[in-house]
Amino acid sequence: MSQPSPPVRVAPGTGGSSGASRKAVRLEIGALSHCGHVRAANEDAFLVFRIGRYLERVTSNVPEAELPSRFEDSGHMMIVADGLGGHEAGDVASRSALITALQLILRSPRWGLKLDDPETREQEIRDLMQRTRGYLAGVHEALRRQAARNPELHGMSTTLTGAYAVGTDLFVLHVGDTKAFLLRDGRLQKITHDHTVAQEYADLGVIPQEEVARHRQHHVLTRALGGPEPELEGDLHHLSIGDGDRLLLCSDGLTDMVSEDEIAKVLGTKGTSEDACGALVDLALEHGGRDNVTVIVAEFHVG
Repeated sequence: MSQPSPPVRVAPGTGGSSGASRKAVRLEIGALSHCGHVRAANEDAFLVFRIGRYLERVTSNVPEAELPSRFEDSGHMMIVADGLGGHEAGDVASRSALITALQLILRSPRWGLKLDDPETREQEIRDLMQRTRGYLAGVHEALRRQAARNPELHGMSTTLTGAYAVGTDLFVLHVGDTKAFLLRDGRLQKITHDHTVAQEYADLGVIPQEEVARHRQHHVLTRALGGPEPELEGDLHHLSIGDGDRLLLCSDGLTDMVSEDEIAKVLGTKGTSEDACGALVDLALEHGGRDNVTVIVAEFHVG
């Protein structure tokens, strides 16, 4: 049985002048993944990256008071993917999705690191969201090609929930039933909407919303990266972040075992993001740990 991944701490950094409010924004991030008590392999994959651009003074005869030594704009990217498929195809799907997404981003000449200019802000946001949809389409196509070349990977697919934070702007991309939540002023808000048959039934009024989690088709996906549809559309959300907000990205190995009330309590009481990650994974394991469980927690400090 695979061992839990070590916690990941991202050193706090300022986002320079990035963000609609021009305020400095620091993130304190933790991440943790565990295969659980039942599954022999971990088909979840996650990543946390800090991306940016900078100018750093090497030498100048202009006084530093007039020409500071460093200018920087930065953002943070966080993704959780939960793979599906026989044999090791689920592992391959989730890892390949993250690797491909990163490759596509690295090839892009623009990263959307400065969204605070009133004259260009709206266009920059539209462009960023269009690029994000392009990344999703690229990952979907790559996974389908990979499965077509290798019969052992036939039927593989993956969910994906990713967040990009730049300044006080937060963008969340979502496909499948991995989830994103925001804790603000002690209240837990679910950002994402599951792409499952049971949730679709609830949306149509066939079953009450409270029955979704217990429905026999609550894990049957209607959308997944690498799935049979030639084209795939994900949900893209744009939120404004405030001081003290906490973001949670997680696989369903957490939410199947731990209630939203319990999640809110942990996020509201545990000190660091690492502490919160450890407590959430421990709760999922204590409640049965029937699936892989992966969590990323990010706390925002604005001002």
